[in-house]
Amino acid sequence: MAASPKLPPFDPADPLGIDDLLDPEDLAIRDTVRTWAGDRVLPYVAEWYEKGELPGIRELARELGGIGALGMSLDGYGCAGASAVQYGLACLELEAADSGIRSLVSVQGSLAMYAIHRFGSEDQKQAWLPRMASGDVIGCFGLTEPDHGSDPGAMRTYAKRDGGDWVLNGRKMWITNGSVAGVAVVWAQTDDGIRGFVVPTDSSGFSAPEIKHKWSLRASVTSELVLDDVRLPADAVLPEVVGLKGPLGCLSHARYGIVWGAMGAARASFESALAYAKTREQFGRPIGGFQLTQAKLADMAVELHKGILLAHHLGRRMDAGRLRPEQVSFGKLNNVREAIEICRTARTILGANGISLEYPVMRHATNLESVLTYEGTVEMHQLVLGKALTGLDAFR
Repeated sequence: MAASPKLPPFDPADPLGIDDLLDPEDLAIRDTVRTWAGDRVLPYVAEWYEKGELPGIRELARELGGIGALGMSLDGYGCAGASAVQYGLACLELEAADSGIRSLVSVQGSLAMYAIHRFGSEDQKQAWLPRMASGDVIGCFGLTEPDHGSDPGAMRTYAKRDGGDWVLNGRKMWITNGSVAGVAVVWAQTDDGIRGFVVPTDSSGFSAPEIKHKWSLRASVTSELVLDDVRLPADAVLPEVVGLKGPLGCLSHARYGIVWGAMGAARASFESALAYAKTREQFGRPIGGFQLTQAKLADMAVELHKGILLAHHLGRRMDAGRLRPEQVSFGKLNNVREAIEICRTARTILGANGISLEYPVMRHATNLESVLTYEGTVEMHQLVLGKALTGLDAFR
């Protein structure tokens, strides 16, 4: 009788052995991003968050470009051409540092750059993508409006033809990177339907006042976009798409990164709680030795690694060209919701220390409240799945 193979030791950091699914290049990319985030974000992010600022964002963007993290899943034009799984791993590591940093990268690569790469002209791609991939130009994505969040089809921003030009008027709200962007991809109503426009932010009539007094995503630049008779040449329009399928396609690409990213915030909170439970003593022994604390840790670990496994599965489907928007909704709905619950449970293990910025848990929990809402609220993703499951459209 053949001897049974020796089992590998149980790894609390990877209890399901998910790393076995990754190849050396995947691991190298993950480690590169983890090291960068550990060196350039983690030592400072609590202070940034407390002050409500992200100093040196342009330098950070260039560094992210230097490690290939901007537009990393796109091909050509200076982009890394990484796989969907590799991009997802990068999102996880960035959000383990802070959701605001992952949002910077997502908006740059999965929204602004993706829109130009997927729907732009060759001249637009050549003009913007190499500089955005390097981080020399920061981009933003103008879709949401003050009165139209979940219903982008009702947007009021309008672009009209004036001779050979376009003239844009309107407002966009809750725009990540807006105040520091060199280019904005703005979606607007036209006589022919919704169109996307590549708008240099130094255009006359364009302004981007920063939004203050946020209690979430505080280490992130969030802005309003104001377009007051912004005149653009005819070739500013994205030529390859008309209608909502353009911006919604971009959002689906970005939501995929959130599926991974949310698990980064959850992992950081879980790891903080686990370490605390092994050293914090009450009643003469570490609280990690009590049954109720172990039950919390076990439940958190199960949801965390189920979420990572779900993200990996969706990444493989994206790499195979088989990922549907409904499946992205499945992932965002589950992973962000579970990440928030993991943060809340971690907070209870840390007790009063859980509200202190000396630990990352409350920062991640408040950031995830924004992640829960942006790029599709819980209700929107529930209805996307409800329609797919029943064949009945509750949006109408």
